[in-house]
Amino acid sequence: MLPILLLAALLTGCRQDMQDQPKYIPLRPSSFFDDGRSARPLVEGTVARGHLDADAAFYTGKADGKLVDALPFPVTRAVLERGEERFNIYCSPCHDLLGTGKGMIFRRGFNRPPPQSYHIDRLRQAPVGYFFDVITNGLGAMQDYAAQIEPRDRWAIVAYIRVLQLSQNASVNDVPSEARAELKGGTK
Repeated sequence: MLPILLLAALLTGCRQDMQDQPKYIPLRPSSFFDDGRSARPLVEGTVARGHLDADAAFYTGKADGKLVDALPFPVTRAVLERGEERFNIYCSPCHDLLGTGKGMIFRRGFNRPPPQSYHIDRLRQAPVGYFFDVITNGLGAMQDYAAQIEPRDRWAIVAYIRVLQLSQNASVNDVPSEARAELKGGTK
């Protein structure tokens, strides 16, 4: 009985699957085709799939190796709403809803050192490309979110971070004069 089990175990280890099939390895010669190439030329008029990533500033947050200082598209209410939605999903667990760096992950003790508050001077003065780069590539204990968040949504999050920064560091002088009367204690 033992020899039969041993023989069965040895035979199940033999593999004859895709590794043994006839195939062409790209850029290796082939005698099958008249031109001697295994890789076939593209059919005329072929359109590439995916995207080109030709706009480096949009896809990296950098232009000529320097962080960009402006968003690559106009900021609208829809962009800010999308940014808030994505921020609340991906960023607020660590940074909290106001961006102070005291999210639920931090409060439960899982994040050491704590995430930076977006409201410190260094980050308020950082170019927008910095935030995009950190979301894309991660920083310190923060993982990268390039696979989870599309580039346009990363920029929307960056726009929303700027709104959070302004909301927590605004003064009465930042409010339009016609709206100051609505503020408690505001002057016209």
